[in-house]
Parts: sequence; structure tokens; C-alpha cells
Amino acid sequence: MTQQGFTLWLTGLSGAGKTTVAVALEKEFQQRGLLIERLDGDTVREGLTRDLGFSKEDRDKNIERVSFVARLLSRNRVGVVASFISPYREARAKVRELTTNFIEVYVNAPLEVCAARDVKGLYAKAFAGQIQGFTGVNDPYEAPENPEIVLHTDLETLEQSVGKIIDYLESHHLIPALEVEKAS
Repeated sequence: MTQQGFTLWLTGLSGAGKTTVAVALEKEFQQRGLLIERLDGDTVREGLTRDLGFSKEDRDKNIERVSFVARLLSRNRVGVVASFISPYREARAKVRELTTNFIEVYVNAPLEVCAARDVKGLYAKAFAGQIQGFTGVNDPYEAPENPEIVLHTDLETLEQSVGKIIDYLESHHLIPALEVEKAS
């Protein structure tokens, strides 16, 4: 079996663990010799979407551009791991329509856990009113209604979360399953 193109779309609040899971997946896929491209919100904003702010319109435009890239890659048998807050259901639904084998992964962690993990101090600033339009504090996050995979990063180990995704991809024949060595 050969690898199929797919788009794993990791969505969740800032600090939920999207990038951590995406980096671990990227390493796993590379060890297996799979074609993979990781698209991350912070790094994409450094290049592809640096002209955009954080208004709803700009966030939607950001996701539109990323979905174009994901579509090009996924239709050419590349696995895409996209980790974006992507707070609006409508924008994620458009990505689903445009990309090959879209898999929505809800990286679910409670707001207080995300705030405790925040190394940049953005949640503290948002709670103090110093940052407006911060997702989950003073701007909405629309949780997925029917994601293919839900990760509870406050309750699961990184290995468990990655394992859920790998199991899904293997069981849906999007990546080859690893051959288990049999004892003789």
C-alpha cells in the first residue's frame, strides 16, 4: 500500500498542544519514510500571511491561503499536518471541501490549562484587557461539532495523542501500517 494524500487539521485554543502534536507526528512520519509537510500557524504567519492581522476577515483569509497550499500538497499524495487555532467552523468547513482526505483533529484542552501553559504571557494580557480579540478570552472559539479525532492533551500523554492519529490514518488506509515483527 502506498501513502495517500491527506490533510490533518489540528484545531484548538492557543496552548492546547497543536504544535507539540504536529512536531511529534512529523518525526513519526519522517521515520516511516512518508511524504509530509507541516504547516504551523506561527511559521506560516512569518511568510505566507505576514500581511494579515487577527480580525475575523484576516483569520479567514489566513486559513484560505493555507488551505490552498494544503490542497496542492494533499492532492499530490503528500500528508499535510496543519496546526492552526482556526476558531471558526465555517472556515474549517471550507478547508474540508477543498483538500484531499480532510481529517479534523480537535486538540481539546480546558482554557485554564492552556493559560497555564502559555510561555508568551498572552493569556494574562488578554485576561487583563491588554489584548483584544484573543481567541477563547475575548473572541470566540467555535469547537468542532463532529471532528474525526479528539485529543485531550490535558489527560493524554503525547504518545497517546499521536497514537490516536496514527491508528486513524492506518485504519483508513491513508498511510501504510507498520509491519509487526513476529517472534519465531
